[in-house]
Amino acid sequence: MNYFQSLLEQNKKLFIPFITAGDPSPAATIDLALSLQNAGADAIELGIPYSDPLADGPVIQRASARALKQGMNIVKAMELVPQMRENGVRIPIILFTYYNPVLQLGEENFFALMRENDVNGLLVPDLPFEENERMRERCKAENLYFISMVAPTSSSRLKKIAQSSEGFLYCVSSLGVTGERKAFNENVFEFIKEVKAVSPIPVAVGFGISSGEQAMQMNEVSDGVVVGSAIIRQVEELQDELISVSEREQALQKVEDFARSFVHTV
Repeated sequence: MNYFQSLLEQNKKLFIPFITAGDPSPAATIDLALSLQNAGADAIELGIPYSDPLADGPVIQRASARALKQGMNIVKAMELVPQMRENGVRIPIILFTYYNPVLQLGEENFFALMRENDVNGLLVPDLPFEENERMRERCKAENLYFISMVAPTSSSRLKKIAQSSEGFLYCVSSLGVTGERKAFNENVFEFIKEVKAVSPIPVAVGFGISSGEQAMQMNEVSDGVVVGSAIIRQVEELQDELISVSEREQALQKVEDFARSFVHTV
């Protein structure tokens, strides 16, 4: 059974936090992954910093800029995963990367590194469904989750995307870039119900979920949430403490406590 599906069978709503590799430092990223697991995360989206992140709002753009300044790249990011494993992280790690870094590296090299570093899945936000068949098939052959994103679209296209996805389906709660939102358009709830009706795998909602209350609201119509900007904002506010070896533990506890508010059962 699909790992994410098995969690639903246990009456668990999915909580999938996003962190940027190398923000605020590589060592802090490794520790953050464990803290998020301790908070109840079911998987982690590990973002590859990129200079032109089209889908990302200002909070994640700043995280990318901080990580790039540290010299983080797609290869170094994947090399953090075995260190996370050594540190006790057991949940799946999903790589979130724009296609250009993969192209620069070459798909063969990229998949070899995914395998070598025990990465469990892949999400490429700027690769349209009509152009992702090769990567989808490769992920299937490598036993990796290929996570698809779906935004409001035609019913027939929605069905095709849902039925070709692996792991969970990432349902975008609003058009535009990532970032925290105070409220959601009423139409989004109807859209999520439409996605749920055609998806054979769990549906997790992302883009704009910034509080435990909003997560509960989304969990009423979906199978869980992906939380990015709200977590990254905590990291940003605590960046000095997270970089400091003597203060890191206390800062990690603050992130863990914040993340725990997004964890819900049915």
